Amino acid sequence: MRRLTLTLSAAALALGGASAAYADNYKEGKRGPDANGDGVVTLAEMNAGASEMFTRMDVNGDGVINSEDRAARKAERFTKIDTNSDGEVSKAEMDAARAGREAKRFARLDTDGSGGISQAEMDAAREKMGERRGKRGDRAERGERGERGERGKMRGRGGHGPAMLMLRMADKDGDQSVTRAEFDAAVAQHFADVDANKDGQISADERQAAHKAMRDKMRQRRGAKAEG
Repeated sequence: MRRLTLTLSAAALALGGASAAYADNYKEGKRGPDANGDGVVTLAEMNAGASEMFTRMDVNGDGVINSEDRAARKAERFTKIDTNSDGEVSKAEMDAARAGREAKRFARLDTDGSGGISQAEMDAAREKMGERRGKRGDRAERGERGERGERGKMRGRGGHGPAMLMLRMADKDGDQSVTRAEFDAAVAQHFADVDANKDGQISADERQAAHKAMRDKMRQRRGAKAEG
């Protein structure tokens, strides 16, 4: 069986950090565990989100996530762009794919569906982008730059940040493939780690505490490396 490469920063895998990232990634209307949008994630919500995540990544549906699934996903993306199915992506097809992405972006900006982007819509988009950049800047200042960089690399390879973190934690035997049982066990274990008061739900405060613990470990590791 071919191996799935999961090259993630060890610091980003500090105990509880990935679970917090997984739970915290779904805000502002994004799909994810917090199904009812109340700001807390229950174990049932986490399991439901994890099940959807595993199914999405297990492209061939064999109950194991490995390099074959990643290859299948790349093939799907290629096929989607290669609209005439000749086995090559022409400039026209590449341009069409880009145009499709731009059209989607335009539609997101044109919130009133008028067919044009007003100054108010543009300002709203800039404000939202500024908020996102501010959050990213805060994360970098808190020592999460390395984690974010590794997530970006995985996204560039067709991976999803929190999903890849959960896969890395689930691969206890180090065989570079993850079964559904391994994945479910990792989700349950790390939910328990982040749920500090054991009330069956992860609150915003618990997510922040888990992030702080992760940042502290990252700082300690950087300090140790500097001394060495």
